[in-house]
Amino acid sequence: MYARRPVFAFNLTLFLSGLLLFLAVLNPPTAQAVPSYARQTGLACSGCHYTPPELNPAGRRFKLLGYVDRADETKVVKADDGKKRAALDLLASMPLSIMFETSFTSLKSPEPQTQNGNFEFPQDVSLFLSGAWTSHVGSFLQVTYDTHDDHFTSDNTDIRFANKTKWGGKELVYGLDLNNNPTVEDLWNSTPAWGYPWIASDFAPTPDAVAIINGPLAQDVAGFGGYAMWDSHFYLDAALYRSEHVGGPQPNPGATYGYNIRGVAPYWRFAWQELTGKTQYEIGTYGMHMRSTPNEITEPTGASIPTNSYTDWGVDTQIDRTLFRTDVLSFRATYIRENNDLLSSLFQGGGPGGLVSQGSHRLNTVVANAEYHIGNKYTGTFGWFDATGTRDPTLYPPAPVTGNFNGDPRSAGYILNLSYWPWQNLQLAAQYTGYTRFNGGSTNYDGSGRNASGNNTVYLDAKIIF
Repeated sequence: MYARRPVFAFNLTLFLSGLLLFLAVLNPPTAQAVPSYARQTGLACSGCHYTPPELNPAGRRFKLLGYVDRADETKVVKADDGKKRAALDLLASMPLSIMFETSFTSLKSPEPQTQNGNFEFPQDVSLFLSGAWTSHVGSFLQVTYDTHDDHFTSDNTDIRFANKTKWGGKELVYGLDLNNNPTVEDLWNSTPAWGYPWIASDFAPTPDAVAIINGPLAQDVAGFGGYAMWDSHFYLDAALYRSEHVGGPQPNPGATYGYNIRGVAPYWRFAWQELTGKTQYEIGTYGMHMRSTPNEITEPTGASIPTNSYTDWGVDTQIDRTLFRTDVLSFRATYIRENNDLLSSLFQGGGPGGLVSQGSHRLNTVVANAEYHIGNKYTGTFGWFDATGTRDPTLYPPAPVTGNFNGDPRSAGYILNLSYWPWQNLQLAAQYTGYTRFNGGSTNYDGSGRNASGNNTVYLDAKIIF
């Protein structure tokens, strides 16, 4: 036996020393964060967030109304004919923001023949065009530097037109929405795009079974739809999506892509919220239906290709309860059920057993978390996740680290997060992800001797936005 070198402890010391040096040199102002929304509205980040990215009721209304609220009113001028007309509707400054993120990741067991204890400097650099374009049109538009590909690429985008009127004597807010990620337009932090965890390593292993509404289509589609909220209670959203394949050739041939939407993929969302004193809660449902052909956009001449069909539906809830003066206890949960019929994948290659062993599958995903906010500087969060579904050794094949030895999609685990905001535009966070089951097993899940707990991850993150 021999003593194992404490690689993690050594690298962690270097990381913390570098982080302290970085903060000492940076020395940002102590008053408040000033990204583009804060400059536009004149509010601190805490005006719309419990802590970013978690929206409070004011933040949800700001998003609902199209990101256009501002501190100053649109000016009105008198024209030569004596009539009053709106002046050119421009913000005092361009609605631009920048985010810089650096991180450290260490796995309990290193991936074979790779370095463990990795420091990414940077992990991400993002540019945002986020704010009012006109009195009724605004955006959250993000492009992010991809460390692995060494270039900027499209990230979450949400462009809105919003207006309001009266219906039945109650306020009706309505609008149109253009986005590139199903659920990114949602107002609550209980649906996938803005759900927990708020931070994540970009290379730590993650389970291979995931519902299409839970990330695989992010930044790879374009969707257009409409939404409405009546009396600040009932919320409705509907959209249609098409494949976009950013970075691929245009017109889109669909080759080498696993998800090519045939026709359009409808998305729906219904929710009810109640704002009662110190407690706000929401309960809702959402879903999506998609027909897809892997590696094909259209059928070759004279051929008849069956399609894969996916139907995802989910239920969700969010409860925020103010305690003491500014402390908030939050609970969020969602359940997603995916039913699919993968006929195209089954017959890929001209016969049964192409990319899957059987046509029909189901996948059940449960995600829940509880978070305690101490003012707007400290948070502690415990999250739990569990996925179960249909066994398929062809759809979930064996491979070292990322594979699945028995074809079972079951995975389960927990995520602990502690975050600190010394200033409202700077986040320091420590996160631990633990797996009780990974890709169908707790021991030797990949057929190469790796255990689920080997993917347990320590993740340290520093993020500043200005």
